[in-house]
Amino acid sequence: MKHSLLPPSTVLITGCSTGIGYHTAHALKDLGYNVIATCRNSDDVSRLQAEGFTCFQLDLASSQSIDNALKAIEAATNGKIDALFNNGAFGLPGAVEDLSRESMEFQFQTNVFGTQELTNKVIKLMRQQGHGKIIYNSSILGFAAMQYRGAYNASKFAIEGFADTLRIEVKKDNIQVSLIEPGPIISDFRKNAFEQFSLWITLEGSAHEKSYRAMIKRLETVGPTAPFTLGPETVSKCVVHALQAGQAKIRYRVTVPTVVFAYLKRLLPTSWLDKLLIKAGGDGKR
Repeated sequence: MKHSLLPPSTVLITGCSTGIGYHTAHALKDLGYNVIATCRNSDDVSRLQAEGFTCFQLDLASSQSIDNALKAIEAATNGKIDALFNNGAFGLPGAVEDLSRESMEFQFQTNVFGTQELTNKVIKLMRQQGHGKIIYNSSILGFAAMQYRGAYNASKFAIEGFADTLRIEVKKDNIQVSLIEPGPIISDFRKNAFEQFSLWITLEGSAHEKSYRAMIKRLETVGPTAPFTLGPETVSKCVVHALQAGQAKIRYRVTVPTVVFAYLKRLLPTSWLDKLLIKAGGDGKR
């Protein structure tokens, strides 16, 4: 069933401290939407509240935090959430063989388990009100794996699997599910990824030490390091379309690399695609 969400519909957004989440929150607020922003850190919550947002603390790695935030959000919105933009996530770089069990669990707690736990709770509200739209911010790395991004690749592959399944299961409830698959976007993603890399990965003695040192230079670089990098507004526009279209797209592919690799994955033998992905990944340099 087609359903368009126009202002002042209520939109819940996770991961609003910087980057895509922050820009999208502002874009929707400027359009007249009732934006409910969330951030993991209390300082960011205070900053967004000072900017005029209804903002709550929500750490996707904690079930208790999800429950507490959702109770406060339900009270603020009278239990009505028209749309959910699952944006909160981070990257943990490193070769797959250097990922400990704890590091993989840490990556999945936020990007997968917490995201889907929140979504499952919001679905119940949407079903009661008779409509809803769920938008997952995935990645080109949700369908095209690149080296030294294994934990993040796997988390986004998992999100795509959940989204594709959920879309079929809730269609009868007038709930639409969409995926946004950005390529390189200007944000604090690299800075945050470097923090996680430093926390979880040991360079000395790794078979990938040389590549890691090249990767560190990329992570420490300020500004775009990959071709075709776009601003966060390109993702915000997709969110607006998904909200306002009667029938949102199932997938929004953002940036040239995402579009190109989506076609190449369908057309090329896997061994050929691997060679292109190795080149695109730049042995960790991009």
